[in-house]
Parts: sequence; structure tokens; C-alpha cells
Amino acid sequence: MNTAMTLVMLVIQLCLTAIVLLLTRNTLGGLGWTLLALFIGLNLAMLAGAIRTRQDLMRISNLLRQVAAGNYKTRLLAKQDDRWNEIVFTINKLISRFEKIQIEAAQSHAARQRLLSSISHDIRTPLTSIIGYIDALRDGQWESETESEKQSYLDILSAKSARLKELIDDLFTMAKLDADELPMKEEILDFAEMARETLIEFLPKIEKEEIKLEIELPEVACFIKADQIAVTRIIQNIIKNAIQYGGEGKVIGVDLLENNGVYELTIWDRGPGISAAELSRIFERSYRADKARGSSGGGSGLGLSIVKALAEKNHGSVHANSKPWDKTEFTIAFQKSIGLRNS
Repeated sequence: MNTAMTLVMLVIQLCLTAIVLLLTRNTLGGLGWTLLALFIGLNLAMLAGAIRTRQDLMRISNLLRQVAAGNYKTRLLAKQDDRWNEIVFTINKLISRFEKIQIEAAQSHAARQRLLSSISHDIRTPLTSIIGYIDALRDGQWESETESEKQSYLDILSAKSARLKELIDDLFTMAKLDADELPMKEEILDFAEMARETLIEFLPKIEKEEIKLEIELPEVACFIKADQIAVTRIIQNIIKNAIQYGGEGKVIGVDLLENNGVYELTIWDRGPGISAAELSRIFERSYRADKARGSSGGGSGLGLSIVKALAEKNHGSVHANSKPWDKTEFTIAFQKSIGLRNS
């Protein structure tokens, strides 16, 4: 029965009581008057309670209408009523959670817009160069060029194409991570050996840039439990960052230590570093510091956000510290595991 019907019934009951009182006023004794008074008082109390309940429900209804209209700052006030307060706290908690979801949704939308703007620019730039060189080749503008000049143009085309592919790969990887569609196959891995194997891929680039390597990796196995492809991608992205943005310091280091049951792989450089203001944001997608340190490839801003997402999906973590021209370090941490590496 709703509150309005309850009020109607109570009013009818009081009216009937008044009629009975008028008809029997000459025959009621002392006990009868007492019982009648109690009956009337009880009905009045019930009527007052029903009115208060109706008012409370109206307050809840008004509040929910305000929330539906976009006012997430409004809240119900507590009273000297435990049952009412329990409802109040639950509704206020739901509103707070909904407000948080709306804020996160707005932030996500803004980040997505920035990301799309950034990616579209980064894709358009190499693509424009590629189209320009292809058009020149098609129109015969290279016929007068020497073989070495033609080869240099082909090298540029190759580099631009590789850059474009890397941007698209980063974008697809992040999209799959967001949709939770990137499968993770946990297995026992030798963290030190993976660091060595990944570092070997970059030796030609490091030698070309005349960068000195300082490596301190244990000779014994350092077992962790994680997805092999993900861990490899994490290390690759951070080494790329160190070479591209810390190469000016001409020194890159790779250290692996155990700290309270956690293996910490630190990749560091002595380059221009990252300011304190930027350091707190470099793992955000599409964020670019002054020297675009947030991007493993120099533009998309996805490199380090992918690192963070992959590390967390494998129950690990990553953090950065920087003192410009002294030491900028990225540390990847995974829990120590016991077991033999899967074949």
C-alpha cells in the first residue's frame, strides 16, 4: 500500500472514530474513554508518521530528479532515525559513485579526443611524406638522380613506413588493452635473460649512436611469472626511450636487483631527463613532455602508457625517477617466482 493510500485510510479511520465517539459519548465509562483516547492517539501518531514518510519519499524523489538532470553535488541529509539514515547513506554513496563514473567518463572522452588528434597528426605526417616520394617516383622525377640519391630516398621511404606501422601497432595494442582483448599467458620467465635478449636487438643502434653500455645483470636465473610477449614489449619500449631521449648523455645502463622478493629491472640514462611536473604524467596516453619522452617512437605518446598497462596486467609495476643530465631511470618490478622456465 502506498503512502497516499495509507494517509486516506488513517483519515477515514479518524473520522469513523469521531462518529463513534459522538454516538456513544453518554455510555462510555472511564476505561472506555481511556481506550478511546489511546486509539485516537495511536491513529494520530500513525498519521503523523505517514506524513513524514511521504515527505521523506518526496525529498528522495526530488533529489533523484536533480541527479538525473546532472546535479551530482546534491546529497540527502541525515536525521535522528537509524532506518532513514541507512537509506540516506546508501543513496549518497550511490550518487558519489555515479559522480565518479561521470567524471572518469568525461576525462576518458577528453583523453580519447586528444589521442585521436595526436594519432591523426602523427599518421598524417609520415603518410604525406610517403605519398610525396611515391608520386615523385611515379612521375619520373628520380630519373635524373644518382643511384646513391635514389637509395637515400628509398631509405627515407622505408623509415617513414616503419614509423607509420609502429604508430598503428601502438594504437591497436592500446585499443586491445582497453577492451581487455589482449590475452596474457602467464609462464615462468628468466627476467635477466629476457633483458639480455631484448638488449641485443638494440646493439646496432646503440653502437651507431656511440652510446656506452653499463650492464649489471645477474648470471643466475631471476624467475618471474608473466606473459613473455608483454614483458619483451615493456623492455623494448623503455630501451627505445632511453636511446632516443637519453642518448645525448652517451651512457645507458641496465641493472637488475632483488628487493624484498621483488625483481626490479632498471633502465637508465644520463640524458636531459624529465622535469618533476612532467614526471607524474609521462605514463598518461597521448601526453608528451617537452622532448616527447612519453612516446617510444617519438610521437604517439602511447609507448609508456602501453608499458604501464602491460606491467599492471601482469601484476607488476613501473615507475620513473629523473635528475636531468645525471640519471633518468625507469624501473620495472615483478614478484619473484620459483620454478623452471617452461619449454
